[in-house]
Amino acid sequence: MAANGKFNVGGVSLPLPFKIRRLGHFGFNLNSLDGGIEFYTKLLGFRMVDELDLSKIPGMGERMKNSPDPRIVFTNYGGDHHALVLAHRTLGAMFGEKVPEDITINQITWQLGTLEEVSRATDFFRQREVKIERVGRDMPGSNWHVYIHDPDGHTIELYYGIEQIGWTRVAKPKSMYYRGFQEQPPLPQMNEVAELKEAVEKGIDITSGYHVHDPMPPKYKIGGVMLGRPFKITKIGPVGLFVKDLARSEAFFTQMLGFIKTEEVIYKGHRGIYLRNGTEHHSLGLFQKQLRTDLGLSPHSSIMTFGVEVGSYEQLREGVHFLKENGVKFTDKIPPDLYPGIDYAAHALDPEGHCIQLYYYMEQIGWDGKPRPKELRRKVSAQWPEVLEPLSDTYADQTFHGPLG
Repeated sequence: MAANGKFNVGGVSLPLPFKIRRLGHFGFNLNSLDGGIEFYTKLLGFRMVDELDLSKIPGMGERMKNSPDPRIVFTNYGGDHHALVLAHRTLGAMFGEKVPEDITINQITWQLGTLEEVSRATDFFRQREVKIERVGRDMPGSNWHVYIHDPDGHTIELYYGIEQIGWTRVAKPKSMYYRGFQEQPPLPQMNEVAELKEAVEKGIDITSGYHVHDPMPPKYKIGGVMLGRPFKITKIGPVGLFVKDLARSEAFFTQMLGFIKTEEVIYKGHRGIYLRNGTEHHSLGLFQKQLRTDLGLSPHSSIMTFGVEVGSYEQLREGVHFLKENGVKFTDKIPPDLYPGIDYAAHALDPEGHCIQLYYYMEQIGWDGKPRPKELRRKVSAQWPEVLEPLSDTYADQTFHGPLG
């Protein structure tokens, strides 16, 4: 820390010793893991990348002996090893302490810029007596991390360096897991190229890991490419949470994690706070728990919405039709007033009532840090038009790396 109370982060003076870049991955705990796999992979298009049996992990066998399903399933939509993690409800928090019954999120994971930032974040939390649940490096995924909890008990992970799934669509084999860490690692660490070279020199077959595939036949032509469904996920988030104490949660995410407040709304007497990390209008929304009943959302979960962005407005329209044809239920009780910065959106319910927000556009915040005034935002109509006029930032956040499928 410098004399002015700020930290040098890559040559820039910041109020925290790290900077969140984006929502990296997210996880649900489900009563039926197989039902979740069916919904999130076959219908929504997340791809199974890896699977971990917790009952076979040293130290976890006793904890998972009463679980009807000890698996953790890792899925992605792009190059990251995982973007959505599915587990059974008996898992509770991701390797953390017991959490309230209405927390069905196993992790909300935010990417930092460097391994050094993860290490400094760990020291920062210790100095401020924020309880650290885990620190080290996870396998599978290869991400270096620190886990803490927010005031409501949601598991928050900060990480660097997740494994990338390349054109071969093969994850790292279990024989490479020897590079996992269960404690804060000393710095510096070897880079990924050296790690790969070392594995080859050990005689490890680096192509023997889980082979990723899409379970749906490619029968839809999307942007000139054949895919298994008429839309493609291009990003995850924002995440909307119901919390007990809005002021306390806002203070935690802004002061301890560095989120920036974009705006807040009042809906039927309930406050909603919208926070961001980069140019997106918001990556996190915080809402009073009383709103959950008013919106008719399931009381079993603290999640209000989990955002899934698709590649275009056309894909959004066709995606909603596809999901409805396949029996997915939707709710129309979440009004546009509660998702500022997004215009047309649909809210699908997974088999256990979690609300999935499907959208194609997110308002971008410019150099002045100000959101678009409410009166200048697009007015959403009940009847969705076939074609929309562009806004100044339409598709400005649609930078999907790699092929669509």
